[in-house]
Amino acid sequence: MNQHTNVSTNDVVELLTLEHREMEDLVGQIQRAPDAELRRNLTDILIAEVMRHAVAEEMYVYPVMEQRIPKGTEEVEHDKEEHEEIIQLMKQLEDADTTEPAFMDRVHELEKLLRHHHKDEEVDQFSRLRDHLAEQELIDLGKKVENGKKLAPTRPHPGAPHSELFHKTIGPGIGMVDRLRDKLSGRMTG
Repeated sequence: MNQHTNVSTNDVVELLTLEHREMEDLVGQIQRAPDAELRRNLTDILIAEVMRHAVAEEMYVYPVMEQRIPKGTEEVEHDKEEHEEIIQLMKQLEDADTTEPAFMDRVHELEKLLRHHHKDEEVDQFSRLRDHLAEQELIDLGKKVENGKKLAPTRPHPGAPHSELFHKTIGPGIGMVDRLRDKLSGRMTG
């Protein structure tokens, strides 16, 4: 499903925009899916993709927006509120019966929320990121987002600050892995 596996040279704006299109495509696939099992599988993939995307944005992109973009803090607060709304809805979809009409109503609602959120980012915020960050900074930020997504939670946890949740559940383990890798590479080269 990850069509953007070779985008390490892409800047963060290109990366996030591509991910937006992939999420919207997944919603369309869910809506067209001929059976309940495929709808469930596609929904689980969508939830995981949206969660990883949201956590990576909150960990890496939003702090940069707050520091470097005029009125960035207000933008970030608005975006986090929209993330929370999306996550609440995904939590409802997580265990919902995909044969029930209410399931497709929720999928349609999720589609509207995602499109609105993506439009906010793409029309306004992304151009301001480009205006206030150098090209290499945008590329470096894109790499951080890609790496963050690999370790981010894939299930919705309504009410939890997602970057804080990430650090509490996954972050400490990363340091252990890094220390172990350093130790092993030191032994091999030393």
